[in-house]
Amino acid sequence: MGDVANYMEGLKSQLGDAVGEAKAALDGVPTIEIKPSAIIAALKFLHELPEEGFDLLTDLTAVDWLQYPETGERFELVYLVCSTKANQRIRLKCRISELNPCIESATAVYKGAEWLEREVYDLFGIRFDGHPDLRRIMLWEEFEGHPLRKDFPTRGLHPVERTPES
Repeated sequence: MGDVANYMEGLKSQLGDAVGEAKAALDGVPTIEIKPSAIIAALKFLHELPEEGFDLLTDLTAVDWLQYPETGERFELVYLVCSTKANQRIRLKCRISELNPCIESATAVYKGAEWLEREVYDLFGIRFDGHPDLRRIMLWEEFEGHPLRKDFPTRGLHPVERTPES
């Protein structure tokens, strides 16, 4: 394997219609759209490639497309995986609904997903089914809301907690 066409062929043979279009992003990283129900299978396929397995999840984040509702799904999850053997990267994207912002956890494939998923949960409110310890990682437990959502108010709701030392 080695180029995005081969990865696409392998993913399509494994996952069929769950694999959407592929394109190169501005940074040159191949980007493949995957249906949410197949994201873990796609990550597992890339992780288990025999020669250049994508053994490192370098990033997992989300985008809130509140003002661009053409697809109907508000949130986009972005997974960036890397093959340390072949020095290659691939980005997987999937869109999920704001009505049920939930997707399967990638911690079974990449242990490092645990912290990244907690950050997305904390800041966007997206839940990860099967996560071993899904709780806030940056904000205190009593904090209401998710500050990276586009509809989160930027003023007036949440005082900053100060410790006596600050």
